[in-house]
Amino acid sequence: MPAKKKTMRHRSGIKAHRQSLKRHARNVAMKKVVRQAARAAGDAAVAKDSKTSELLAKAASAFDRAAQRGTIHWKTAARRKSRLAKRVAAGLVAAAVPAKA
Repeated sequence: MPAKKKTMRHRSGIKAHRQSLKRHARNVAMKKVVRQAARAAGDAAVAKDSKTSELLAKAASAFDRAAQRGTIHWKTAARRKSRLAKRVAAGLVAAAVPAKA
């Protein structure tokens, strides 16, 4: 009688790979949403748009959601939110002060 194949280890490996592909796709999509939200807020600040604070709040929410789901580390989310808020604030201050001619 031939020896029985050890399939369980292989089966679990296949399942783990399948799961990793799903996680990867989810993480890539989430990072894209975060990147787009951050870019929209930054561009609005540069363009001195009136919706800047609303877009900043949406970007912060996207960062928090990505951190909560484990796509990015929570400290990375906090750091990026802080830097984005600093850039937006600098853009708003530049918009409030008229340029000297």
